[in-house]
Amino acid sequence: MEFSRKKSKKKNQTPESQLRFELEICLKHKDFKRAIFLYESAVSQNLNLSHNHFNSLLYLCSTPETLNSQNSVALEYGFRVFDQMLSNNIAPTEATITQVARLAVAKNDPNYAFELIKNMKSYDIVPRLRTYDPALYGYCEKLMSDEAFAVEEHMKDMGVKLEEPEIAALLRVSADVGRGERVYEYLQKLRGTVRGVSGQTAGVVERWFMSEKAEKVGDVEWDERRVRAEREKNGGGWHGLGWLGKGRWRVERVNVDQSGVCCCCGEQLVCVDIDCAETEKFVQSVAALVMEREVKSNFKSFMDWIEENSDYEAIVDGANIGLYQQNFADGGFSITQLDAVVRELYKRRQKWPLVVLHNKRLRALHGNPLSQKLLEEWTAQGALYATPTGSNDDWYWLYAAVKLKCLLVTNDEMRDHIFELLGSSFFVQWKERHQVHYTFVKGLLKLHMPPVYSVLIQESEKGSWHVPISSEHSDESLRSWLCITRHSPCNASSGIHVNPEASSKGQASEIEANGNAFITGKRKERSPSSSRQH
Repeated sequence: MEFSRKKSKKKNQTPESQLRFELEICLKHKDFKRAIFLYESAVSQNLNLSHNHFNSLLYLCSTPETLNSQNSVALEYGFRVFDQMLSNNIAPTEATITQVARLAVAKNDPNYAFELIKNMKSYDIVPRLRTYDPALYGYCEKLMSDEAFAVEEHMKDMGVKLEEPEIAALLRVSADVGRGERVYEYLQKLRGTVRGVSGQTAGVVERWFMSEKAEKVGDVEWDERRVRAEREKNGGGWHGLGWLGKGRWRVERVNVDQSGVCCCCGEQLVCVDIDCAETEKFVQSVAALVMEREVKSNFKSFMDWIEENSDYEAIVDGANIGLYQQNFADGGFSITQLDAVVRELYKRRQKWPLVVLHNKRLRALHGNPLSQKLLEEWTAQGALYATPTGSNDDWYWLYAAVKLKCLLVTNDEMRDHIFELLGSSFFVQWKERHQVHYTFVKGLLKLHMPPVYSVLIQESEKGSWHVPISSEHSDESLRSWLCITRHSPCNASSGIHVNPEASSKGQASEIEANGNAFITGKRKERSPSSSRQH
């Protein structure tokens, strides 16, 4: 019975649906020759071909396998199929344009591929990254650098972001035609896109720095103070002011030790923060979202309070720590765990953190003498902020940590915040630099501080570069880096020198990953009471 129904259904198929079915089999097996046979048969029968038919045929014509083995035939049929699609008044889709663009570049005509993209607007379709790739790579292969830059500009206008392969291609063509300023620009874009470059991209970078063209780019004189200030403003790790120095480069594949020191040149790599503009955008995004969800007057009071009390170096998510590993029969809120974190942070640099805790939680703790004593002490030291009834304390500690550019002690990965903070692609980098995780093993606290250095392309104040290469090693000391320095580095000869002590002024308050170098405020600190030391 079941068999007869299937047989009847197959008999009732239209020629068009049967063609679609057979083309799907061709797609599965990448059978280009069979697809062309089916197409010729469909044309002779004057079948009513649809989007699906045309796109299936175009896909099979434009695969690398087909173009490598059947180039001339694939190009002939590919453009013939596309022309018929347009003559049948079937508007192309993004997939259509992408496939025809691949055919155009295979025909050595990236101009046509780019024209197809520019005309997509007339069909009310939006290009994707893959749509641009044929034109971009086609121009790069032909060393048509200005045209490749025009493709990138069009991508920017359409909101399409470059990824590593596209940046590497643009970097390569810039290097090949001697456009040093463009190479610098794409190195910076690469820095903001990937944590470790692929081996292929590393090769592109190496070839540029070993070229004669690379020797000639750069300023012999520069303002050291300006370079240092820009580097600090950008969060550390890069200044973005262009090439520094002239002369031959030395490129070595090296390792970086656990303290972030290059084993070749001795450069100290840094833990890179988000820059000032990104920080301000982040602060405004958090504030705007909170104002939509919280009682405005309550949060506005907190914002004003933070402005007046801005010298904290660590914010503590009280609820997250107090409830850590408390999911057992007699578990509850552990103020002793919270106290251990507060004491450890104070011990490191004699400075109180700010504990953010919901007032409902505080009311529940007031009945316990030990809890009462701790809460009174934290309150007296300005180390406690109680969020009001009906509020979400997550928003309070997140805003405080971002606004004050300080550490945040919590195991909350803030995934819900990431989804809501639109445009915050830098959030992962912010967390790496500011979030402190913790564990309690047999009651003993261990703080997991931010890393000493970031696995990102770093540009030094002297003009040298360190480029991390992607690695599968869990041990970062085994990762390979490109160490790129001048053979005879030209030092700044502008006659402007920087007082090392003065250079630290205006930096964000921070606790370094190794527990050193606080930049403290002037508030007089009192140590925890002696009863809390035992």
